[in-house]
This record gives sequence, structure tokens and C-alpha cells, in this order.
Amino acid sequence: MNMSVLTLQEYEFEKQFNENEAIQWMQENWKKSFLFSALYAAFIFGGRYLMNKRAKFELRKPLVLWSLSLAAFSIFGALRTGAYMVYILMTKGLKPSVCDQSFYNGPVSKFWAYAFVLSKAPELGDTIFIVLRKQKLIFLHWYHHITVLLYSWYSYKDMVAGGGWFMTMNYGVHAMMYSYYALRAAGFRVSRKFAMFITLSQISQMLMGCVVNYLVFSWMQQGQCPSHVQNIIWSSLMYLSYFVLFCHFFFEAYIGKTRKAAKVD
Repeated sequence: MNMSVLTLQEYEFEKQFNENEAIQWMQENWKKSFLFSALYAAFIFGGRYLMNKRAKFELRKPLVLWSLSLAAFSIFGALRTGAYMVYILMTKGLKPSVCDQSFYNGPVSKFWAYAFVLSKAPELGDTIFIVLRKQKLIFLHWYHHITVLLYSWYSYKDMVAGGGWFMTMNYGVHAMMYSYYALRAAGFRVSRKFAMFITLSQISQMLMGCVVNYLVFSWMQQGQCPSHVQNIIWSSLMYLSYFVLFCHFFFEAYIGKTRKAAKVD
């Protein structure tokens, strides 16, 4: 593949990354994601119980650093995977961008595909700040963390079709989301419209995920998309549940509060 486009020139760490070793490791260890999820759930409920008896921690500076780190990682990941996906779309078309497994072993994207799935474990750390700062912990937050971790590790080992779209969209949304969190934690006043835009982007991401799953299933029938029905079913259920939960969150956080404020006035 000719990577003459400037944005697709490889960095040294991308060149040296061995995706075969990464995929083999994930095939042998992906079930550890269930252990991480169980420990995470135990921390959530055990931590909240313990924090009921003590004062909350401030943790503002660590939260700023945490959010900035994830924002920088997500921005760079979005730029690298986004450039690669645009390149594939422009040179090969929609079907290869969905069905080709090149995202998992392409010279630019292979590192970021693996970095993406691994990042879902440390991202569980988001909840540590919520629990220790005694903030409201909604079902959507921890359900989303657990299911994304389980599904991404489960899917990466099989190099299933659609992964390039799923990961690139998630990188993009997280780039905005963690930047927003960093600004808020640092004490900046951020427009409510930006928060609304992030949630709408998440809702759009879930709709796009369902569309990609439909395309994978359709083209899989023609023997052109390497996936399996079980994966598509789990992925579709996950994206549909996210869609419902994010829509509910959007209504509660923005529409509902606006109506209550209007009634008070």
C-alpha cells in the first residue's frame, strides 16, 4: 500500500509494532477482561459503601492530569486512525473500509487498534474519581465501561470486520469528551452547548455502529466480510442499549432540566 499521504507517514513506534504478537496475546488472554470487570464492579459497590462513612476527596489536580492524558491519547488516536480510514475510503471505497482486516495490520492503524483495546482497561479508572469524590454514579457510566472492555477484547482477537469504524468513532468522541472533562476539572466554565454536542455525538456514534453492523451482516452473506453472527448480535445489542441509554441521559440532563427551569420561572 502506498502511504505517500503526509498524514499517513509512519512514526517509528508504529513501524516497529508487531501486530501478530499482539493478536496472539489477546487470543490467549482476552478472557481476563471478565476478571478486570469483576474487580471493577467490586470496587464500585465496595468503594461507595466505604465512602458513605467518610468525607469526599478533592482530587482536582489528579483528575486534570488524568483527563488531559486520556484527551491527548484520544486526539492522537483519532487523528491517526481517522487519516487511515479516510485514505481507505478515498482509495478503495466503503466496503473495504468496513470489511478489510487491514485496520488490524495496516502500517499506521495496527498500533492504534491494539492501543485502543488495551486502553479500555485503564479507562475504568474514570470511576475511581467519581467514587472517591462522592459524585453521582449513573448506570450508563459503569455499564458502558464494562461492556466496551469485554466487547473490544473479544472482537480484537478475531479481527472482525467493522473494527476500524468502531474504534475511529470512539477515539473521536473520547477526544472531545476527555477534553471537556479536563477543562471542567481545571475550573474553566465550558458552554452547556458543548456538553450537549458531545452527548449528541455519542448518540450518533451508536446509530452509526448499528449501520456498520448491518453492512457487515449483509456483506458477510456474500462471503466478503470476516465476522460471525454471534459477534454481530452482541455488538448490535450493545449499540442499541447505548443508544437508548444515551437518549435517556440527554433528555434527563438537558431537556428535562430545561423544562423544570421554565416551570420555576
